[in-house]
Amino acid sequence: MIQEYEPEATRRDAGDAESSRASRGWWDRNADEYQSEHGTFLGDDRFVWGPEGLDEAEVRLLGPAESLRGADVLEIGAGAAQCSRWLAAQGARPVAMDLSHRQLQHALRIGGGFPLVEADAGALPFADGSFDLACAAYGAVPFVSDPVKVFREVRRVLGPGGRWVFSVTHPIRWAFPDEPGPEGLSVAASYFDRTPYVEQDERGRAVYVEHHRTIGDRVRDVVAGGFRLVDLVEPEWPAWNSQEWGGWSPLRGNLIPGTAIFVCVRD
Repeated sequence: MIQEYEPEATRRDAGDAESSRASRGWWDRNADEYQSEHGTFLGDDRFVWGPEGLDEAEVRLLGPAESLRGADVLEIGAGAAQCSRWLAAQGARPVAMDLSHRQLQHALRIGGGFPLVEADAGALPFADGSFDLACAAYGAVPFVSDPVKVFREVRRVLGPGGRWVFSVTHPIRWAFPDEPGPEGLSVAASYFDRTPYVEQDERGRAVYVEHHRTIGDRVRDVVAGGFRLVDLVEPEWPAWNSQEWGGWSPLRGNLIPGTAIFVCVRD
């Protein structure tokens, strides 16, 4: 019997190409398990910003309901396109884009009637000014080594006044172990250590990469990408949500933020 190699977790540099290759491979391999494990919580046509369960139908970070009708919206890192399906139900014209072919197969399985595009967020295959809005619920941004490059691409494909809203792991989480229980409540690393988290195979090739930016870094990246930051949302853990999702849990969520949502405008 051949034993499958367990990836080694480490902290080391990982550039654009290696990060992109690792993300594509990881999501293609893990899309089935991810959708099976989290599909019920995410729903088929719900727009959830993160594990806390903050719902776009309630918070309207993309704008009021009437502004979505007829709007061209790009969802980046769409996965099975749950958010795009919700947008379509509001009368928007979404395009769901993801790096992973397997994730988009799940989007196709559920259906929706809107375009699905397989592409890298750092090289968007759309014309200038193609969209009114862009969004990413934990899509792409945490996994790229050069977020400014992505933001500039998003700015290019948005028209003037276009809104760009994205959620990421809250940067403070990087100082704590990725554990949902009490062991995840003690600081274990420097918040200021930007070295990427990498899982690598027996040959030292990255199979998963996640990049850390502080809150200040994220704000500066947004500005360098050509956007104006109009809001930074840190969702509190709601009483109704009893689930654990990786390192997210009610215990931790009631003490430290788990998600940061950046609301940006292209002037």
